[in-house]
Amino acid sequence: MRGVSLIEVLVTMVILAIGLLGLAGLQVRLQSSELESYQRAQALILLEDMANRLSTNRTNAAAYVTAASSLGAGDSQPASCTGNGQSFDACQWSNALKGASEQSSSSTNVGAMIGARGCVEDLGTGDQYIITVVWQGMTPISAPASNCGTGLYDSDSGTNCINDLCRRTMSTIVRIANLAS
Repeated sequence: MRGVSLIEVLVTMVILAIGLLGLAGLQVRLQSSELESYQRAQALILLEDMANRLSTNRTNAAAYVTAASSLGAGDSQPASCTGNGQSFDACQWSNALKGASEQSSSSTNVGAMIGARGCVEDLGTGDQYIITVVWQGMTPISAPASNCGTGLYDSDSGTNCINDLCRRTMSTIVRIANLAS
């Protein structure tokens, strides 16, 4: 009756193992949530950046509309921006969406969301524009209603990221006031 029996040690080891596995699962979910939060913060900064650019150049606001294409991942904007006005703003915003604000030690852009793209759409009134930033989320949720980046964030079949379930969006409306009156 002295000492600890082998059964008690095994039960303790099983309980400890289950607890450690739960802790590991929690850590994985926390890291995923942290990345999602970081991406949302970056999207908000980039969204505000383009809203400010559009407001500043209000006389040429219609030129900022991206029509059917989006800026950012997969576009043909140069890495170094020249010129002025809308073309300069579009180039800089595209590079920011591609993560050019921060680079890794191997000179890879890492300063933005995964697969970030941006769209500027005219709401049809001539004085209201909707600016949208889209990116690749980590886990599936519901597909957003925005048309920006539709169909560009589907993973291979067999994953949960299909039908735009991993596409994240953030939008704002910019109203251009008529200052002539």
